[in-house]
Amino acid sequence: MLAERSLTVARLRVRPLDVPIRRPLATSAGTVSSAAIVAIDLMTDDGPTGCAYIQVYAPWALGPMAQLIERLGEFIAGRPLAPLEIEERLQGKLKLPGAQGFTLMALAGIDMAAWDALAKARELPLASLLGGAPRPIAAYNSNGLGIIGEARAAGEARELVAEGFRAIKVRVGYPDAGTDLAVVRAVREAVGADVTVMADYNQALRVRDAIDRIRMLDDEGLLWVEEPVAADDAHGHADVRGAVGTAIQTGENWWGPHPMAEFLRLRACDYGMPDAMKIGGVTGWLRAAALAESAGLPLSSHLYPEISAHLLAVAPTRHYLEYVNWAEAILAQPLAIKDGEAIASSAPGSGISWNEEALTRYAV
Repeated sequence: MLAERSLTVARLRVRPLDVPIRRPLATSAGTVSSAAIVAIDLMTDDGPTGCAYIQVYAPWALGPMAQLIERLGEFIAGRPLAPLEIEERLQGKLKLPGAQGFTLMALAGIDMAAWDALAKARELPLASLLGGAPRPIAAYNSNGLGIIGEARAAGEARELVAEGFRAIKVRVGYPDAGTDLAVVRAVREAVGADVTVMADYNQALRVRDAIDRIRMLDDEGLLWVEEPVAADDAHGHADVRGAVGTAIQTGENWWGPHPMAEFLRLRACDYGMPDAMKIGGVTGWLRAAALAESAGLPLSSHLYPEISAHLLAVAPTRHYLEYVNWAEAILAQPLAIKDGEAIASSAPGSGISWNEEALTRYAV
């Protein structure tokens, strides 16, 4: 075992990738037709390499993000492998431009790679390094059910359940409110009463419309309705939550824990789902999990299923893992799903290691 004090950061290797996904996802906010991924290797002197990836949603953003991560890497080269100190140093460097948006995404990718390297140095799974242990986490299949219409949604819902899941999520926000209802009912009829169904508006609505549409869905047995209004509109979410019967989920667009605290102050959601990248990596997630515990807020994840399986394992209010396989093609060992649960890797680190041939194939 390598003592982390003896390890220093040598350099970062950053590789932009455009990875095909099996089911392009059409949402009310736009279509994801491929996974624009930046793979990050944090190399240490005479020690393990930490691996992480972030998704930038659009291929045109790959080059600028890769350059930003490389430049931030210069600020930590030669410094100890201490994730909290690395995060603090990078936050300091970003005070003037602000640690939000692209800059926070880059910081989070470095943070996740640093924690992975530290867990490998300790020869522990990330969950164990954080004081817990890998455990099965309830997961829902989010690989599809975009804005595809009633007939296609029913067939795709059956396919997603057949992949070994007991929960799925459907996207809504069609131009006509009646179509939202028809699609939700078609999905429910296709999968039966024993499958949990969530719905996601992807910020499509204004507050008044959101209230009207969700009231229409209140009797359809949805576990939650996600992001009905603009992601940064905490007051709007609170207004919607107070006027409908279905639980409200949000949080994938919380840029760090501070916006999350505002949503909790306003009681603007029933569930929260931080994104491992946008919340600030492992370090940001731990702060978010503490806020969730203090508020009794059930915490789910958004994307990044491999590392999220470890992060949820140490979240006191853990709820659901959102499963997408968008990065599966570039991973040496994809996340295992069994009986509707995600099984976090018990190998040292976060469970992320590369299929180098695939990284070469999808390089941009």
